Amino acid sequence: MKKTLFTFILGTRPEIIKLSPLIRLCQNKRVPFKIIHSGQHYSYAMDRVFFSELKLPMPDYRLDIRSKAPHMQGEHTGRMLIEIEKILLKDMPKAVIVQGDTNTALAGAMTADKISTTKSYTGFEIKVAHVEAGLRSYDRSMPEEINRFLVDHISDFLFVPTAIQKNIVLKEGVPSDNVFVTGNTIVDAVRANLALAGKKKAFLSKIGVKKGNFILLTLHRQENVDSEKTFRRICRGINLVTEKFGMSVVFPVHPRTEKKIRAFDIEFHNNVKVLRPLDFLTFLYAESTASLILTDSGGVQEEACMLKVPCVTLRDNTERPETIKVGANIISGRDPDEILKASLKMIEVRRDWPNPFGDGKASSRMLDILLRKA
Repeated sequence: MKKTLFTFILGTRPEIIKLSPLIRLCQNKRVPFKIIHSGQHYSYAMDRVFFSELKLPMPDYRLDIRSKAPHMQGEHTGRMLIEIEKILLKDMPKAVIVQGDTNTALAGAMTADKISTTKSYTGFEIKVAHVEAGLRSYDRSMPEEINRFLVDHISDFLFVPTAIQKNIVLKEGVPSDNVFVTGNTIVDAVRANLALAGKKKAFLSKIGVKKGNFILLTLHRQENVDSEKTFRRICRGINLVTEKFGMSVVFPVHPRTEKKIRAFDIEFHNNVKVLRPLDFLTFLYAESTASLILTDSGGVQEEACMLKVPCVTLRDNTERPETIKVGANIISGRDPDEILKASLKMIEVRRDWPNPFGDGKASSRMLDILLRKA
C-alpha cells in the first residue's frame, strides 16, 4: 500500500466543491491521498450528492461530528480535534489540505500543527496547506472570521486567490515564502461543470419559472438567521423585492435556515418559492440563469461574479472585495429598504465585468507547489 501523501480534511458543501478539482487532479496523477469527512454537513442534499455529482471518491473516514448548538463552537471543534488526531497519527501524511473558514478547517489545521510541535522527540511533522487563504471580513462576530485568521497563521502553505489576500497576510506577519497566489479553485470547479449543469434546465419549468426571469436567494449565516429580529428584517426586504420586480424568488433553503423559518413562523410572499437544498449542478444552472442573486454566502458571491450575474450581499461586509471592485456585487446590509434599493441598482448593471478569481488552473498550481515543497 502506498504511503498517504496528502490528507484532505473537509466537512461542508463548499469545501467539497472547492477541493474537488484538487482531489480529482491527485486521482489523475496517481498521487496517494485520503479524505477525512468531519460530518459538519451530514444530510444527503448537503453532502453525499456532491461526491456523486463531482465524481469524487467517498471519504476514507467519516466522523459524523455534528454541532450541538451555535454557541458550542469549542465543543464542536474539540471533538473534531480528538478524532482527526487519531487518524493523522495512524496515517502520517506529509501534508493536510483544508479549505476555507469552517470549524472543520480549523480542527484539521490545528491537529496537524499540534502533531508537528512534537517533532523534536517523535520525528512526526505534518505540513498544513490552506486553500482560499487570506480572506478577511474584519467582522470578529462571525465564527468564520476567527477560523480563517487562525488557520492562516498556523499554515505552511497559504494558497491565496488574488494579490489582495497576499497583501493582507503579509501585513499580518505571515512569512512571504509561505504565501502563493494561485487563483481560486471555484473557477476550476465551475468551468469543469458548467456544461453538465446545462442538462438541469428542466428544473426551471418544474418549479414554474423562466430562464432569466427570476431571482435566486440563499441565506444561511448564523448572524442572519439565528436572530428572529434580523431574520424578519431580511425577509421583509425579500418580500419588497419580489413585489417590486414582479419576479419569483427561488429560495433553496439550508437546513439551519429551515429550522429557523419554522421556529419563528416566518412567512414569505407568494412569489417566493421555498425549496429543499439543490445539488451542485442544479444550483449552478440556477445561478447561471438568474436575473439577480441575493445571498449571504461568500462562495455564491464568487460564483455569481464568474457567471456574470449581478449579486446583492445581505450582510454588512464581505471577504470577497474583488466582487465589489469589478462591479458584480453590492453590500446591502439587512435593512428592508436598503435591500430593495441595492436590488434595483444591480438589476440594471451591465454584465461585462472581468473575472478576478483566476484562469481555472488554481488546482494545478497548488498541486505543483505541494509536490515540490511539502
